[in-house]
Amino acid sequence: MKKILIAEDEQAIREFIVINLERAGYDVTEAENGDQALEIYARENGDFDVAILDIMMPGQHDGLSVCKELRHQSGSIGIILLTARTQEMDKVSGLMMGADDYVTKPFSPSELVARVDAVYRRVALEQMRVENHFTEEIRSGEFSLNLRSRTLMKGSKHIDLTQVEFQVMEYFFSNPGAALERNAILRHVWGESYVGEEKIVDVNIRRLRMKVEDEPSNPKHIVTVWGLGYKWEA
Repeated sequence: MKKILIAEDEQAIREFIVINLERAGYDVTEAENGDQALEIYARENGDFDVAILDIMMPGQHDGLSVCKELRHQSGSIGIILLTARTQEMDKVSGLMMGADDYVTKPFSPSELVARVDAVYRRVALEQMRVENHFTEEIRSGEFSLNLRSRTLMKGSKHIDLTQVEFQVMEYFFSNPGAALERNAILRHVWGESYVGEEKIVDVNIRRLRMKVEDEPSNPKHIVTVWGLGYKWEA
């Protein structure tokens, strides 16, 4: 069963999400706030494929802090943030903390389900790789990308990647030196039916640069191709 944890303090919105995701075949567990979400996650030993978190929630943990904690505990869980149109910086902050995507309120049932489906497909693909003991590596210069553990090695340095970061790097490694359009990266990683904004690519590139570059502000490996996108240089 496709298991989802949702943390949303507004009951009407939470019920709307639950009804539509259950109709789409998901097993949904509800939390009224971030504190309760973390309690449930711990009690269930992290047995969730995707977490949907409202950014603005009462209590000790809002959506951003829950996102940060879940990503610290798991590199494999898919995380989607629910945001308001005015929360532009919170969206970026959430992506930098490891969220896979965000959905802006108000949203339609079809948009929500499409975004959840896209994140779940990535989770399921990585689980399949682990269960089938994929051990292949892709090498590029001093870097090696392990397709089973979703990790990156830079020489002897071990770099953990989120699922999104892993797929971006896999795309780069498969197209070394090629200028990749933002739209192409978006379609490859987030799917053909993705209806979000291209800036999600830029935020993930910024996060990757912080992990792989010696000087993130002066990148040598993930290079900007002005007016187009990015390319990978080993």
